[in-house]
Amino acid sequence: MSIKEPFTDLEISKSEKGFYEGYSVEIALLSKGIMVALVLWALIWPANAKGVLGSLNWQLLESFNSFYIVIVGLFFFFLLIIALAPQTGRQVMGTPGEAPEFSSFSWFSMMFGAGLGVGLMVFATAEPLGLWGSNPEVLSGAAQANQQNAVQSAYRYTYLHYGFHAWAIYVVTGLSLAYFAYTRDMPLTIRTALTPLFGKLMNGLLGHVVDVLGVVATILGVSVTIGFGVSQFIDGLYAITGMEWMMDMTGDAPAPNVVGLVAGLIVIMGLSILSAVSGVGRGVKYLSNLNLVLSLILLFTFVAFGSFAFAMTTYATALVDYILHFLSLSFGTFGPQSAADFAGALPEQAKAHADALFGGATNAWGSFDKFATGLEGDAAALPQDVLQAAYAAGEQGRQFGWQAGWTTFYWAWWIAFSPFVGLFLARISKGRSIREFIFGCVIAPALVCFAWMTLLGGTAIDLELAGTAEGAIIGASNTAKLFVTLGQMLDGPFLTIITVMCVVLVLTFLVTSADSGILVMNTIMSGGDQETGIKHRIIWGLILTSVIGVLLIAAGEANPLDALKNAMIIGALPFTMVMSLMCIALGKALIRDSMRQKEADE
Repeated sequence: MSIKEPFTDLEISKSEKGFYEGYSVEIALLSKGIMVALVLWALIWPANAKGVLGSLNWQLLESFNSFYIVIVGLFFFFLLIIALAPQTGRQVMGTPGEAPEFSSFSWFSMMFGAGLGVGLMVFATAEPLGLWGSNPEVLSGAAQANQQNAVQSAYRYTYLHYGFHAWAIYVVTGLSLAYFAYTRDMPLTIRTALTPLFGKLMNGLLGHVVDVLGVVATILGVSVTIGFGVSQFIDGLYAITGMEWMMDMTGDAPAPNVVGLVAGLIVIMGLSILSAVSGVGRGVKYLSNLNLVLSLILLFTFVAFGSFAFAMTTYATALVDYILHFLSLSFGTFGPQSAADFAGALPEQAKAHADALFGGATNAWGSFDKFATGLEGDAAALPQDVLQAAYAAGEQGRQFGWQAGWTTFYWAWWIAFSPFVGLFLARISKGRSIREFIFGCVIAPALVCFAWMTLLGGTAIDLELAGTAEGAIIGASNTAKLFVTLGQMLDGPFLTIITVMCVVLVLTFLVTSADSGILVMNTIMSGGDQETGIKHRIIWGLILTSVIGVLLIAAGEANPLDALKNAMIIGALPFTMVMSLMCIALGKALIRDSMRQKEADE
């Protein structure tokens, strides 16, 4: 019995004239309508937008935290299976025998630049330092925050967030797009990946909705990336100039204020839009090369002046620890702890004070000392052993809060970023085998990430352990930790040169990320066309600027990035569903194509 040929007659209706010539009017208007509505809501009712986004985000985390964790674990193992399976792993994405379009070195360089950049600049020091002070081992009492025995667990979760799972998210989207584009000659856009499941329905409204979800996820993922990058850009300018007008000086450590963030955003997005308008986009290749050179200079600065021996020892031990715990990291989940469950787990002497104890005992960002010293009234007078038991009773709540605030946030961020990175990976991977694509885009860049995290973050931890930094790095804001670490390592003119270089590096990473994100949005709206109109790049650049700016303003001075992060986690959830369907569709296509090939060979 012959197997029916796959559906490949994908038609995306495009306007033949007028403002939207060459674009899908439905995708463009739906996407812009959603984003403009978000901007107007946050601009006119900022307090309401902040409150609703925060409340909805927490409700979604309570309901879908476990889903996010498990589905990302499944993404990795799905890719591992199809890479190792002989029939699917050797399948070439293109015509049989087609050679790769780019050399392996160029392919890896472009892949690395697409998936990283600003994230590594911000979190190479902030991630290990933050997890050193708070991770599941610390919350359970098995390790002490900011002490030697917490280093291993800190890097276990650092590797989790920037390792194989993170890159698997990008590769699920990228592989799905590349396979159908190059083996079936279909448009390089999101809806294409679902044609094995929905066929010609992808030509209509359902296809438009899928592409719109990709655009919205991309906007919100890029927005969070730019938000963190702009914050680090302002921290760097402050480190160089000492200008306090762009900083909030009222907290424990200086941090960028809303005025500084909006000013930095206007500069960054202005340069990105100028690049799109003037055709300087051709220079993105040169900027990428510059980024690579400056990144290597920064890396070798840490090799020469940082804690190289400590970092390399940590790299090896942490990698082994990460692999040993891989299954539990992939599928271990926590649910929220209700006040009733907490009260039921308390010792009898503490039950009358359950309401007073609940908040502190389930706070993932505190400690037992903060919990005990923060109590008031009769609850504060409870014996030490009772307080210890009350704190232990809240461990499930702490573990859930930590997982939702750290791991789930990262999974949502990478998922929102995956249409951008995945589409780019697909564009540069024609002619590669599925096995080569998966291992090349999951294993290799993760190992490089680990080196960055251990070298930069390990130096910061070593400076704190030795007492040299005296808490200065720990106390700095996340986006300032890199500059504070450099200040502890270096001094004099060389420190100034390296700091300026880091600011330039952040700037160029941001400009190329924003420009590339705008290009991807236009590619989706044009039904996969890679050459898009300048006027639409300008409009999407302005929309992206507005989304980031109004959400920064809506969040307020205390936590200016919170509204952006909340909106991103909410927006990523629908696209997570799309990615789940992508895996099913790709699995079906690979099996059916293998059967067709076997039938043809016979």
